[in-house]
Amino acid sequence: MILLVVDTQKGCFNESLYAFETVRKNIKQLITAARENGVEVVYVQHDDGPGTELDRSADNYEVYGDFAPRSDERRFEKNVNSAFHPMTGLTEYLQSKGEKDIITVGVSTDYCMDATIKSGFEKGFRIFVPAYTNSTCDNPYFDKETAYRYFNEFMWPKRYAKAITVEQAIKLLRSEITPANIKG
Repeated sequence: MILLVVDTQKGCFNESLYAFETVRKNIKQLITAARENGVEVVYVQHDDGPGTELDRSADNYEVYGDFAPRSDERRFEKNVNSAFHPMTGLTEYLQSKGEKDIITVGVSTDYCMDATIKSGFEKGFRIFVPAYTNSTCDNPYFDKETAYRYFNEFMWPKRYAKAITVEQAIKLLRSEITPANIKG
């Protein structure tokens, strides 16, 4: 089991996100629970290139303060939506550890989270998405709440990921329940 934290950078993670305070609190709680229980926390950061808001040399590239990685926690970088794209090395890293179960949190629900969840599923990982641990902003086609609900309540469950509660995720991180015990 690992906790995968996707694109929670200062340039992406802000008050314009759907249910910002709830998502912030939940992600922070899961990172704390993972660390307390010896579960690896892995970060993926998006780099849009020089001169952009998510330029790796810019402050906005750094992970949001509440979620900041420790010096011994792995970071992977991408410039595409999926954290599992071959350029990141994440798939190979997890396979080398024999890791199959991934709790995934982060932003943006309708872009990088969706691509990451679907790609992880296709690579044979068992993906768990705790409620209100991912978010997004309004887009030209639907508002942020609709986007959140579409992916978390309709698209991912029973197809690409198991939609779980934060409480279930904490129990997984504490090894109080096994991934096989979660239906969905």
